[in-house]
Amino acid sequence: MTINIKKCTLEDLRQLQEISYETFNETFKHQNSPENMNAYLERAFNLEQLEKELSNISSQFFFVYFHHEVAGYLKLNTNDAQSEEMGDESLEIERIYIKNKFQKHGLGKYLLNKAMEIAMEQNKTKIWLGVWEKNENAIAFYKKMGFVQTGAHSFYMGDEEQLDFIMTKIVS
Repeated sequence: MTINIKKCTLEDLRQLQEISYETFNETFKHQNSPENMNAYLERAFNLEQLEKELSNISSQFFFVYFHHEVAGYLKLNTNDAQSEEMGDESLEIERIYIKNKFQKHGLGKYLLNKAMEIAMEQNKTKIWLGVWEKNENAIAFYKKMGFVQTGAHSFYMGDEEQLDFIMTKIVS
């Protein structure tokens, strides 16, 4: 089993857009209206928005490869790039997505470990993320990885307000 990780650059913009659309659709299309999905995808993953995020020095994207094929990606935020004010001692995992066909191969754990490694390198004391309250598989996974629910915030899928649980893990 060959797993590799690569930090994304602006040269990866179109590939990042493709995997963002694909993994978000796979994960959420069955629980949301097509209108709200399309509105969110267009807002969150248009090329201009992704280029802005890739260019932000407080954000990092990584592709994970399984047998030399892009299988998923990770987006990390620090400082003012975090989607909630959590302070300079925090690192946010804003996105962690694995294509359906590559799930159950340990890639999510691999990406979480990468996030922990970066948090330790940057002397962060906690990692946090938002996860949709209805994404039971992800919630179970994060709990298994040592995250605990510490709050909640609104997330907008098109015009529908949804609830994300905020889950946190202390970096040790």
